[in-house]
Amino acid sequence: MQGIAEPLKALGVSLVAISPQLPQRGQAMVENKPLAFELLSDPGNAYAASLGLRFKVPAEVEPIYRSFGIDLAVSNGEDSWTLPMPARLVVDSAGVVHHIEADPDYTVRPEPAETLARVESLLRA
Repeated sequence: MQGIAEPLKALGVSLVAISPQLPQRGQAMVENKPLAFELLSDPGNAYAASLGLRFKVPAEVEPIYRSFGIDLAVSNGEDSWTLPMPARLVVDSAGVVHHIEADPDYTVRPEPAETLARVESLLRA
């Protein structure tokens, strides 16, 4: 997403990322690797849930996460052990969602160039 942040800004479009992590956790991440866009917090994955993009980490997977030092209850400030599906939404200034790309397989990520093309198409319409 870093690669399309400036082209989007040149079009007058804001790019934001939304994470279930506590704001202070997200801020620590941004301090380690500055982002060219804003990082927002979605407590309890509430917004992701409203879009149908939240899933519960299976109980048998929890120990695997913990073995890598990942504790979602600590990172997210609540113990639901839920995550959002990776997704990109194109939303206009009135809050209308014009396009969404999401896949339950976390290894499948939408291409940033496709997102930029969708935004450009919306602006031309």
